[in-house]
Amino acid sequence: MTLFRLSTLGLIIALVAGCARNDLAEPPVPLGDFALGLNIVVADNVQKVPISRNATPDEWEEAMKKAVSDRFDRYEGTKLFNIGISVDGYALAPPGIPIVAAPKSVLVITANVWDDAAQKKLNVEGKQFTVFESLSGETVVGSGLTKTKQQQMAALSYNAVKRVEQWFLDNPEWFGLTAASQPSPADTPTVVSVVPKPK
Repeated sequence: MTLFRLSTLGLIIALVAGCARNDLAEPPVPLGDFALGLNIVVADNVQKVPISRNATPDEWEEAMKKAVSDRFDRYEGTKLFNIGISVDGYALAPPGIPIVAAPKSVLVITANVWDDAAQKKLNVEGKQFTVFESLSGETVVGSGLTKTKQQQMAALSYNAVKRVEQWFLDNPEWFGLTAASQPSPADTPTVVSVVPKPK
């Protein structure tokens, strides 16, 4: 690898390492009446991609329930909403060849939400999400080399539940809000990774 490529790779890793941001220490975004009721996660029928570390259904259920609790227990609304999540499929990157062939971790879930008091499901069909580990200096070289299985599962579960939260924000009427009361895209911080052009 040339000196330029090495220096470019180092710059990319330094840039993307600052992109991963855990927002759970920050105040939650407004979600109206929402308070977490039942936290249901099932992984009995989870499918594993062939090139992957092994994880049991119980391990996935524990990781996802923790991620749901960590994010949604912060809300203190006046109505209970039950969240149901099915863990459908996953790949947990095993140790591999850095850069060239390092596999990526991925998680597929399906989410549903119910109004507890009305005993009513709010979404017509389950909402499926496919998430990857956040880009960082560690995942650039393959998280199988830098993270334990539990760390990979926690990162994927965090990203998946954050997507569920965004889905809720996209449907404010479920929680006694209007679209006008939701934060505009300009209020939502974004992170841009800059990759230098070859000279």
